[in-house]
Amino acid sequence: MTTHSRGVSATIDPVKLDRLAEVAIKVGLQLQPGQDLVLTSSIAALPLARRIVEHAYKAGAGLVTPIFNDDEMTLARFRYGADAGFDHAAGWLYEGMAKAFANNAARLAVRGEDPSLLSAQDPGQVARANKANSIAYQPALEKITGFDINWNIVAYPDLAWARQVFPGDSDDVAVARLADAIFAASRVDVDDPIGNWKAHNAALRSRTEWLNGHNFHALHFTGPGTDLTVGLADGHEWMGGASTARNGITCNPNIPTEEVFTTPHARRVEGHVTSTKPLSYQGTLIDGIAVRFEQGRIVEAKASRGEDVLKKVLDTDEGARRLGEVALVPHSSPIAASGLLFFNTLFDENAACHIALGQCYSKCFVDGASLTPDEIAARGGNKSFIHIDWMIGSDKVDIDGVGKDGGRVPVMRKGEWPLGGEWA
Repeated sequence: MTTHSRGVSATIDPVKLDRLAEVAIKVGLQLQPGQDLVLTSSIAALPLARRIVEHAYKAGAGLVTPIFNDDEMTLARFRYGADAGFDHAAGWLYEGMAKAFANNAARLAVRGEDPSLLSAQDPGQVARANKANSIAYQPALEKITGFDINWNIVAYPDLAWARQVFPGDSDDVAVARLADAIFAASRVDVDDPIGNWKAHNAALRSRTEWLNGHNFHALHFTGPGTDLTVGLADGHEWMGGASTARNGITCNPNIPTEEVFTTPHARRVEGHVTSTKPLSYQGTLIDGIAVRFEQGRIVEAKASRGEDVLKKVLDTDEGARRLGEVALVPHSSPIAASGLLFFNTLFDENAACHIALGQCYSKCFVDGASLTPDEIAARGGNKSFIHIDWMIGSDKVDIDGVGKDGGRVPVMRKGEWPLGGEWA
């Protein structure tokens, strides 16, 4: 494949790539002068990572520390590594990241890995490696899910990823199409991306205000294969778009984002639900997920593909079978309207309503920054080593908000916010 200077594929618009890096720093993180940054990225995404570092230092970053991974190196472990090694993870690295976050370093992750990287590897080893990594990552993850710091995730159009999204195209065309899709979803294909993000954040804020005003006791999802009541945590708060971290910095954690989300009550989820899109989880594709909840806990779980990995994920710890997030996304979101399946949760979760297994976000409580872990648990917040989003929304799913008195208010009909809503 031919390349421009600085390692950028000739099929990727360098101007839009630079805009994405700028948006990641100025909107995604709102990086502050003197603030350090921990950057993780695949080696394949080096062209974007380099631009991010440039914009970070232009914004006054103290020190940017990049940490890279590589698909071929990951595969080498599964092909040649000793079996006992799959129960180990780099805890020392995550402890160092947690220490950096405790010292107010920002966090930025560049995603773009091969969605099916580990699909041909031993599922037992994959599950053991994932579990060990999840446990080791906990000190750093707690700083992120607790929203102690400003953090952000963006994406880069890696070739292996592009081949999966556009399997019938040549490599150059596939990468170009994925790049264009990423730029459009990330709102950098316009003349004023930062202004566009400001307006988008305002729209998301109006939806969170409407939901918080109703203070629903639960959400009821109905559709094909789905009849699910998700109780909402006591004192929950809806969030979406730009949010202010405990360090006082307002950031957009996900680019792109179309969701508004909150914390479910970990012990008040009942019924059954079927996934509407595949879940790409650490190199394994899990499709056709169907689960049943009783008293907040998954008691039955099936999948048409990747079921072994799903069940091992659910056995990670007690909290892995309970919900840590529920998020609402209209079916008409730009990502859904693209008609693409990205095989990447960062994008696919913004095409449909979704739920997340595992760790809750403590920020999704009124005055969440002041709550202790015990207080969060008492209000229904879940604790786990994992946090895994999967999609349950479509244009065939309706959602009602249920009050404490049992009264119902339409929240979504056929995957859309009702016309004439108070925030519309």
